[in-house]
Amino acid sequence: MYEGPVQDLIDELGKLPGVGPKSAQRIAFHLLSVEPPEIDRLQGALQKVRDGVQFCIVCGTVSDKEMCRICSDPRRDRTMICVVEEPKDVQAVERTREFRGRYHVLGGALDPLSGIGPDQLRIRELLARIGNQDDGVDVSEVIIATDPNTEGEATATYLVRMLRVFPGLSVTRLASGLPMGGDLEFADELTLGRALSGRRAM
Repeated sequence: MYEGPVQDLIDELGKLPGVGPKSAQRIAFHLLSVEPPEIDRLQGALQKVRDGVQFCIVCGTVSDKEMCRICSDPRRDRTMICVVEEPKDVQAVERTREFRGRYHVLGGALDPLSGIGPDQLRIRELLARIGNQDDGVDVSEVIIATDPNTEGEATATYLVRMLRVFPGLSVTRLASGLPMGGDLEFADELTLGRALSGRRAM
């Protein structure tokens, strides 16, 4: 245990996801050794995040404007919506450069044990987007890109049930299976089972 402000800083850093006690201590002592202008820049960046970041009124991802750059881009395909759990997932899909549609961020996944039900997620907003036509354009496909874990699967199943009411709407799920460059012997049973059931003709 350190005294006063140093221990307070270590405690606060330790609350960040993926930062354990040792990492928090290393970061704290790094910050103690840097020049004051660097601390000022970090403090300014944190201030901007607190005061300047908002959520897009259309898709729900983080943005510095009322509408994010993806939703305001007229070149994006408005007939396709990719549904993700968190804003960070939008960037993951964007990095592939394969998807040219728009997004919808749920703000999490269904997790009854943690008290997260449909009302805590942006499911109602998704249904409204599809029902009211996204910017006057009929949505023809919804791609469900929730995480391949228990909560993500439960969320995907719930969404499929909710989206059945829209005639002609195609609802798809991201394929899951073996990673490129992986070896079969190291794949777990669930991943290998998914890869078998999602096999495609060549």
